[in-house]
Amino acid sequence: MAGEMLEERRTAGQVRRPKRRRPIRRLVGRHPIITATAGIVGVGLIVFVLVWFQPQKLFLDKTVNESLPGVVQTAPAVPTPSAAPPGESPSAPGLQVVASGSLRSLEHGTTGRAIVLAGANGALILRLQDLDTSNGPDLRVYLSQIPASGDLHAYGERFIDLGPLKGNKGSQNYAIPRGTDLSKFESAVVWCRRFAVGFGVAPLVP
Repeated sequence: MAGEMLEERRTAGQVRRPKRRRPIRRLVGRHPIITATAGIVGVGLIVFVLVWFQPQKLFLDKTVNESLPGVVQTAPAVPTPSAAPPGESPSAPGLQVVASGSLRSLEHGTTGRAIVLAGANGALILRLQDLDTSNGPDLRVYLSQIPASGDLHAYGERFIDLGPLKGNKGSQNYAIPRGTDLSKFESAVVWCRRFAVGFGVAPLVP
């Protein structure tokens, strides 16, 4: 009889014994305000990284192909002057190649050609032909007075900003302001303005 009562007490003690809470749950229970603040800070940090650094762009290519100015785009099966063979400069009626050079890599692998075209009306265009580089935040196209032999951080001064990079792949046109003295500019640059670093550069050789 006494043994049965002792066994019942042991069984009851096991049932009534409180479950141990996990360390994280104990921390949340004891410091709810601190835990909530840490969660908000963590989410804010993730949002900041995605907005400012934009690492997702490294995995998202944007292809933009533009025909040469003044060239009427025909059916895809018909070749146009905008589809020049690799390594060669495109040509079109009324446009003259005044300078060009091959793109080389700086911070990221970059290939293609930079070509300065002059129209009969005096308009100047920088064409990035067969461009292939990485995507990134706040990419710009610069006409630079610094030679293409400079390092990846050298092109943040003495330049003309031709606007945002339209796509990290493809062939695109960028208008050069009228009256620009091309003799003062030695290179074309794909520049990341947010982090002050060049992605690729090409010499502009007459």
